[in-house]
Amino acid sequence: MTVVSAFLVPGSPLPQLRPDVAPWGRLRDAIAQAGRTLAESKPDCVLVYSTQWFAVLDQLWVTRKRSSGLHVDENWHEFGEQNFDIVSDTALAERCVQGSNAGGIRARGVDYDQFPIDTGTITATSLMSIGTDQIPVVMAANNLYHNAEQTEALGGIALAAAEGKRVAVIGIGGLSNNMFRETIDLKEDHILSKGDDEWNRRVLALMEGGDVDGLRKVLPQYAAEARADMGFKHLYWLLGAMKGGFKSATVHEYAPLYGSGGAVVEFSVQ
Repeated sequence: MTVVSAFLVPGSPLPQLRPDVAPWGRLRDAIAQAGRTLAESKPDCVLVYSTQWFAVLDQLWVTRKRSSGLHVDENWHEFGEQNFDIVSDTALAERCVQGSNAGGIRARGVDYDQFPIDTGTITATSLMSIGTDQIPVVMAANNLYHNAEQTEALGGIALAAAEGKRVAVIGIGGLSNNMFRETIDLKEDHILSKGDDEWNRRVLALMEGGDVDGLRKVLPQYAAEARADMGFKHLYWLLGAMKGGFKSATVHEYAPLYGSGGAVVEFSVQ
């Protein structure tokens, strides 16, 4: 298996539903550009982990060939709906289930009509134009009881299961996760606090410099002080799939999402 491209993208639907709001529109454009870059890397499939697909008992993987429907986000329903039609690499997903169980992480597949696909996965696959017959995906859940180490292990398990394939990897989730609790003028959206903004920029700078050791050192504090989305587990997933490291990263966009932080990051894989 060869990792040909890797990305971190936000899971908020705001860039797709309201691109007329300037910072959200910039994120939409950056996610779309990431999708074009991913396509140019010519992967056979895409390994996807979203912080917004919650699991509590087992590690879940979508093993259904096609997932389609109409989705309304539970938080941003007033801004519209999202159509989705996602094709999965079912054979690879089944191997991920087997690999997880063999690795001591209890797992099972999900193969149900109208199973609720999460907002983050829908937004990312739509804007990046993946999950099609040309570029199928493997979708992994965020088990709420898994820690960073287990999540990183899952990324490695997914990569190992893709033996012989060219793979792209996506971690879907945000940065600081503190949001406005009151109605704001959307044109005035900004990162909720100076401290959150400083933390986000510090972590993004470490990514750009390829300082994986530095990242690992500060991530627990970042998660605690800036309330990083799900403890930044989506980055640990990426680290596992990238065999623990990357050479550098390019931040294509960093912008607020109703006070929280979102970024589109492309990693230079080793």
